[in-house]
Amino acid sequence: MAQLAGAGLAGSSVPVVIMYHSVIDYDEDPYLVTVSPARLRQQLGWLLRRGLRGVSVAGLVAARQAGDGRGLVGLTFDDGYADFISNVLPALADCGFGATVFPIAGRLGGQNDWDVKGPRKPLMTADQVRQAAGAGIEIGSHGLRHVSLPGTSDDELAAEASQSRAILQQASGQPVTGFCYPYGHLDERAVAAVRAAGYSYGCAIWRSEITGLHTMPRFFVGDADRPWRLWAKGVRHWLCWDYRGPGAGQLAQRLSPTAASAPGARPGR
Repeated sequence: MAQLAGAGLAGSSVPVVIMYHSVIDYDEDPYLVTVSPARLRQQLGWLLRRGLRGVSVAGLVAARQAGDGRGLVGLTFDDGYADFISNVLPALADCGFGATVFPIAGRLGGQNDWDVKGPRKPLMTADQVRQAAGAGIEIGSHGLRHVSLPGTSDDELAAEASQSRAILQQASGQPVTGFCYPYGHLDERAVAAVRAAGYSYGCAIWRSEITGLHTMPRFFVGDADRPWRLWAKGVRHWLCWDYRGPGAGQLAQRLSPTAASAPGARPGR
């Protein structure tokens, strides 16, 4: 069973990228985007015990391009909650893991106002972004304002992609090469803007007809995901990477040069 779990989470020709948001003890979570610190440590420990290692998405992409990515799992944290500093960094350090955090460039030091039902949570400040970068965490962009990109004007879309990157590069002191689409909403126009802004990759949520290197799907991990559920999600990922639509060949070639005929991406949520 451990062997299958390992294959399920990292043996596919397309990389596994896990999606987290906030990590904090909580009383209410109407959008199911919060994981308690204890649960995060349990989940990371489960990966570690199975010989899997959490890394940044940029590190995962580079390893796959070099043909040396087996056993690596991308860890992502959307929105850039301030609890990343207090609750995630220590857990990652204890496991020797890396990760990517995607702050919202125009909301640094603000709060999650887009979540109408709350609860309100503080977002990372520019200083905290630099602190995370100094701890070896990859900083990616989650846009400028946390808006659905397909509904924006051309100027707004350009700002969401390009201006957010410039702000986060200045705050972090490191190149920002990854973009994460707010709400997972994307279309060909949004993807083109992300490419034009100079990003090397993009993170989506679901598979789509334009799945590729700039629209990599991820699978959601929540507070209810105990080890057996992680195992089941890993197996589902392993069995379901059968997408062969537009962009699948590019993704397989870029990320798995030793398996040029490998299928593209298709996780579930």
